[in-house]
Amino acid sequence: MYFFRNDYSEGALPQVMEALNRTNLCSTVGYGLDPYCREAAEKIRHRFQCPDADVHFLVGGTQTNQTVIAAALRPWEAAIAADTGHINVHETGAIEATGHKVCTAPHVNGKLTADAIRSVFAAHGNGKDEHMVAPKLVYISNATELGTVYTKKELEDISHTCRELGLYLFLDGARLAPALTSPGNKVTPEDLADLCDAFYIGGTKNGLLFGEALVITRDSLKGGFRHAIKQRGGMLAKGRLLGLQFSTILDDDLWLQAGAHANEQAARLSAGLKELGYDMVVDSPTNQLFPILENSQIARLEQEFSFEHWAAVSDTHTAVRFVTSWATKPEAVDALLAALRR
Repeated sequence: MYFFRNDYSEGALPQVMEALNRTNLCSTVGYGLDPYCREAAEKIRHRFQCPDADVHFLVGGTQTNQTVIAAALRPWEAAIAADTGHINVHETGAIEATGHKVCTAPHVNGKLTADAIRSVFAAHGNGKDEHMVAPKLVYISNATELGTVYTKKELEDISHTCRELGLYLFLDGARLAPALTSPGNKVTPEDLADLCDAFYIGGTKNGLLFGEALVITRDSLKGGFRHAIKQRGGMLAKGRLLGLQFSTILDDDLWLQAGAHANEQAARLSAGLKELGYDMVVDSPTNQLFPILENSQIARLEQEFSFEHWAAVSDTHTAVRFVTSWATKPEAVDALLAALRR
C-alpha cells in the first residue's frame, strides 16, 4: 500500500531520529526551558532575522491556532479567515469553543484577499458596532488548504491592510516549507517576520515526529503567552523533544530540503496527471494535488493506494487529494501514475 493520504503518515527524518536517540539519556529541565529549546529559538531568530521575537514550541497545529487566537482576542473580538481556512473547517469548532467567532470570506483559490478583509471588517461596523463581534485578527495559511501559495505582493497587501485597520495578522505555517520552496516563490523567511504579527513553522507535516514553532513579533502579543500555552494544555513537560527536533532541521536548512523534496515528487505526479488528461480542482505548486477522477477508478485505486476523497464533483466524478511528503519515494509516484494509466 502506497500512502498519499497526508504528509505525516511516517515517523521522522533520519537526522531527527538520530538526534533524539543520541540525547535520549541526557537530563534537562522541562517545559521548554531546556538548552535545546533555547538553541532552536536562537536559530529561528537568526534564520528569520527577527532578533526580538518570542519563540514558543507547541505540539500540533490546531493547538497552536487555538492558543494564539484565544490569547490575542478580547471576549467580543473575532477572527477573519477564508471559508476554506483550517480554523473554519477542520478544527471541530476549536476557535468557537474559546468564545470567539470566525468571520469568513469566500476564498480565491484557497486564499484570502485584502479586499475580502476590508469587506468583512466593514460588514461588522468597522469594529465599532457594539451589537456585533469586532474583527481583530486575520488568519491565513501558507501553503493554503488547497496547496496554493501567497505571492509576496498578496502578503504585503494583506499585511498593509491589517495594519491600516488595526488587525493582527497570524499565519498558519503547517506547510510553510513547501510554500517557501515552491516554484516561483519570492517570499523569504525574513518577509514573514516583517509582514506578520505571529506565524509558525510547521514540523508535524515536514519531517518531525510532532511540533510547531510559533514566532511572535508583535510586542503586544508576547505578554503572558507561556501562561496561555499552559492553560490550553500545550506546555509539553518534555519540551526538549520539540526544541531538539527543530534545532536539528534548522541546521543546513534541512526543513526546506524536506519541503522541496515533497514538492518535487508532487510536481512529478502533477505533470503525469496532466499528461494523462486529468482536470485539477486548482493548480497547486506544492505537495497537495486535487485531481478529478471517475468514481469507479477511485474504487480500484484504493486497493493499492491510500488517499482522501475531497469533494463530489458530479454523480460519476469526485475530486480526491494526493499528498506527497519528505518521505515520498519516486517509485511510489511511478506506481500511482502506472495505475492511473491502466
